[in-house]
Amino acid sequence: MLKRFLLIATAVFAGYGLAQIAARSGAPSWWPDRDRDRNVKYFREVLQLVKENYVGDASASYDDLTRAALDGLLSQLDPHSQFLRADAYQETEEEMTNAFGGVGIQVEMRDNQIVIITPIAGTPAEHAGLRRGDRLLKIDGKSIENPTIEKTVKLVRGEPDTLVTVTIFRPSTKQTLDFPLLRARIRLESVRNATMLPGGLGYLQITQFSERTGKEFQAALVGLEKQGLRGLVIDLRNNPGGLVDAAIDVCNEFFEKGELIVYTQGRTPESRENFNADGGHASRRYPMAILVNGGTASAAEIVSGAMKDTKRAVIVGEKSFGKGSVQSVIALQNGEGLKLTTARYYTPSGITIHEKGIQPQVEVEVSADDESKIRLQQSRPDLTAPAEFNERFGFTRIEDAQLNAATEVLTGVLAARGQ
Repeated sequence: MLKRFLLIATAVFAGYGLAQIAARSGAPSWWPDRDRDRNVKYFREVLQLVKENYVGDASASYDDLTRAALDGLLSQLDPHSQFLRADAYQETEEEMTNAFGGVGIQVEMRDNQIVIITPIAGTPAEHAGLRRGDRLLKIDGKSIENPTIEKTVKLVRGEPDTLVTVTIFRPSTKQTLDFPLLRARIRLESVRNATMLPGGLGYLQITQFSERTGKEFQAALVGLEKQGLRGLVIDLRNNPGGLVDAAIDVCNEFFEKGELIVYTQGRTPESRENFNADGGHASRRYPMAILVNGGTASAAEIVSGAMKDTKRAVIVGEKSFGKGSVQSVIALQNGEGLKLTTARYYTPSGITIHEKGIQPQVEVEVSADDESKIRLQQSRPDLTAPAEFNERFGFTRIEDAQLNAATEVLTGVLAARGQ
């Protein structure tokens, strides 16, 4: 499928339809891709008409028109598929390694608006108080017209230590707010705040799934185990996902060799791909709880779904986002690429998460204000003095009701085991 798609893209970029290729090669009338070729020819004719006759301020070069068409083609498929021009493709590659210049927000298209999925932990956006669900209106005072993910990302990102002002509308309070943000080098540590809680319970937070997440998680886990770990809380709240392989790496620490963690299914039956554990770790039998909320998506749902499905962890919090699709990043010519939805993933028992999410076994809801405060508390573990924290942020640290519920669950399991 991918080879076929790349062939179409190459022909369109060259301004040359496959119907012409077929005609010159003497292909018979039953040419198997005649519907495709007919539409490529149609696109070519429209392209030519616009190039020759359009009068206006916008550019009408073949390159600009073709890329505009590809923007529209991919954006019509689903909210996650996207044509990536060279700079956007490079930025996507940087995201996979957790290193880029910007303010630290994950966004998506929703109802033709740019909406923040989540501010990334420890970044200027989170420190300033941007929230999940905020809608971007302006960048540096200029309205975002005909918004696209690519255009917005390009405007927000930039060299570290440069200023950008983001204007948002916050539906929960009906407010329009300006946030002056100093860009930074966003080189993220995806596993944070690994610490021991009372009663031998460990806690760690995974902020997203990148190339380094597996190694970071393993190191944090071993560190907690050396301190006498008896039960573990994995915090996946507001984790927007990332690389499927990184989610597999995390689950690998708990699954037995050969055991199914997740599988993906594309368009055809033979496109199914199983992801099995490779073992190679010490047996881990301590109880676990995983914290999720509406910002838990994609690869984070793979982990929570697999752990719930196999009864390795109790899920605590609020229903997750429900992004159960896999995006493949496909390189094209000229440094460009596609982010294309190519499959959906399923838990070991065959449950799809797409548009359904992970339902927690222990439901604990928190308000948007409390969620924002908890996220801010998590991002500033260095401010331990209550007075200093209050002076800096204007509120006293609050109790994390979802974390408290998770620790109560684990304490109860340990008690039932006589531990």
